[in-house]
Amino acid sequence: MITVSELNEKIKAILEATFMHIMVEGEVASATYHSSGHLYFSIKDDKSTIKCVMWKSNVKKLKFKIESGEHIVIDGSIGVYSPRGEYQLIAVNIEPYGKGALALAYEQLKAKLEAKGYFKDEHKKPIPKFPKRVAIVTALQGAALQDMLKVARKRWQLVDIFVIDVLVQGDSAKDEISKAIEYADTLDVDVIVVSRGGGSAEDLWAFNEEIVAEAIFKANTPIVSAIGHEVDFLISDFVADLRAPTPSAAIEMILPDFNEYLQLLSEIEDRVKFNISYKLRDKEQKLNELTKQLKLLSPIDRLKMYEREFANTKERLNEAVEYKFKNLYNQLEPLKARVQEAINMQLKEKNSKLKLLSEHLKLSKEQRAVKKGFVEVTKNGKRVDICQVKKDDLIALVSNDCKVEARVL
Repeated sequence: MITVSELNEKIKAILEATFMHIMVEGEVASATYHSSGHLYFSIKDDKSTIKCVMWKSNVKKLKFKIESGEHIVIDGSIGVYSPRGEYQLIAVNIEPYGKGALALAYEQLKAKLEAKGYFKDEHKKPIPKFPKRVAIVTALQGAALQDMLKVARKRWQLVDIFVIDVLVQGDSAKDEISKAIEYADTLDVDVIVVSRGGGSAEDLWAFNEEIVAEAIFKANTPIVSAIGHEVDFLISDFVADLRAPTPSAAIEMILPDFNEYLQLLSEIEDRVKFNISYKLRDKEQKLNELTKQLKLLSPIDRLKMYEREFANTKERLNEAVEYKFKNLYNQLEPLKARVQEAINMQLKEKNSKLKLLSEHLKLSKEQRAVKKGFVEVTKNGKRVDICQVKKDDLIALVSNDCKVEARVL
């Protein structure tokens, strides 16, 4: 004869020795995440149910949340609680049946954040057109950072870049990234870029963590998510204010192109100069017409009056132009020195070309001039030798004063 305790101990020894490592498939019937960090749940099939437990140390490693109705596969062992004579399945690892844990975790978190409104356009903050300060949250030694800095130097050197070094993969990466985003949000920057180069789903997983999504959503500074390659879509991409297909593309998207604006300024200068010249020519033409009328009528006083009016108009126009230029240069103060240098070089080049064209035109006119008493013979609008014309040809005799058409007899 044996006691109840002895019987339970024997059953415990037999079960735990027999089922030290088993894999069990079933549907989650209920699940409770205890305040202690342990997970208590049960699984079932169409005929029976078994209680399960996963201790806190293993729960931390789960990538997805256990919910009722999910079909899962448990890797674990059988454990017996002797005081009550109850046995349960002790889970060491859990995988979704028929799909990867990462894929299920991604779908669960995406659905959760979408339901909370984290992806809505109304929460997206606009990216400044001319950012002066940009913070980059990435690995300091990563190739992605060097590519981004290279693009920034090429496009817009008037920006200050702050690099916040973090781990971009591994178990502790999500905590470092979220804290770095919170820190960058205090630096008074215009844009925060969260980035890393390409990699496997496991390598990029830190950017699919809820803690990172929360940090992005709560930030007051506009955030650009630039993770992996163009085909990679992370949770951070959906929460961020702007998604870039690659880290380098992120810099191209947020920084203006210096050369484009330099060309734009040159075009503005040309238009302003043209408008000034046009207005001055128009005023001078009107003055000349009025002067001719005054000479015919001989009203000396009126002539002087119009001259004074022209002088005043010209002075006001010059003042207005000077005022507009002053405002323009004040607004573009950071670019003034470089733009002025480029303008001077272009003006010098254009003056050289104009001088060369003038010389060519003068030489062409001298070569084409027809001496008095002589004519130029043309056929079909082209100069020909008189000895080359044939009977019945239509030709033209052209001098400096007139043109005569003739038929050869």
